[in-house]
Amino acid sequence: MKIHLLAALGLMALLPIVSMAEDAPQTTAKKEGGYRILMVTQSQGFKHGSVSRKDGQLAPAEQALTEIGIKSNLFRVDCTQDVAKDFTKENLQNYDIVFFYTTGDLPIPEETRDYFFNEWLKQKGHGFIGAHSAADTYHNYKPYWDMIGGTFNGHPWNAGDRVTISVHDQKHPASKPWGEEFEIQDEIYQFKNWQPEKVRVLMSLNMAKTKLKKPYHVPILWVKNYGDGKVMHMSLGHNESVWNNDTYRESLLGGIRWVLNLDEGDATPNPDISAAQEEKAKADAQ
Repeated sequence: MKIHLLAALGLMALLPIVSMAEDAPQTTAKKEGGYRILMVTQSQGFKHGSVSRKDGQLAPAEQALTEIGIKSNLFRVDCTQDVAKDFTKENLQNYDIVFFYTTGDLPIPEETRDYFFNEWLKQKGHGFIGAHSAADTYHNYKPYWDMIGGTFNGHPWNAGDRVTISVHDQKHPASKPWGEEFEIQDEIYQFKNWQPEKVRVLMSLNMAKTKLKKPYHVPILWVKNYGDGKVMHMSLGHNESVWNNDTYRESLLGGIRWVLNLDEGDATPNPDISAAQEEKAKADAQ
């Protein structure tokens, strides 16, 4: 199995090792450090620097999520860039959350995909988190974008642009760390197949305060219930520096705690927010 682990040595020393998924303990009664996340960072299209491994080390995004798990003593992460071997029905039994930072049509058999969406996630109440280009994955596979909430449709705001983000829900654990509003330098996606009636938008691009203006709503962070499971998508994360941002890490941890049902957060769809942001963007773009 091409799954990489980071284990804490001492207080903050980290060492990548290789672990066989079949040797991984299955956790039923959870305790500190007992949750497990399968992080998939395979690229079948554009490969981001944040998921590019160098010299046998974990990629920046993999390193960041692993460190969040160690520091919080809540979970540990197995990272894979080989779904053909590691994303299997048997291996999924070891995990509470699947985390995608991926692109393109991953070589996961359709039977396994169907099991993942319909049984593992929707019926068994596990969780899915997507970061940045997770929305640039399985463009033509409707069950995927129906689950995640939307599909990548270009990025008019590039990696060097500074943008302003508005926070609509300051109580949800995933968005609370950001306050009311913040600026950040990162690549921002726009979406098609967007389903505002099925998601709760927590943060959006503030078109009025961003240099490049477009006449439509651009969601940044959203959550949704998916059967008995939970889903979160965070559009930020193109730039490697974002993964070292303490607030970004706190936001991811808050989202993970929400997905694990450890912290409360409203997932009631709020299509009124999308509608209001759409009208506001049209006015701002004039």
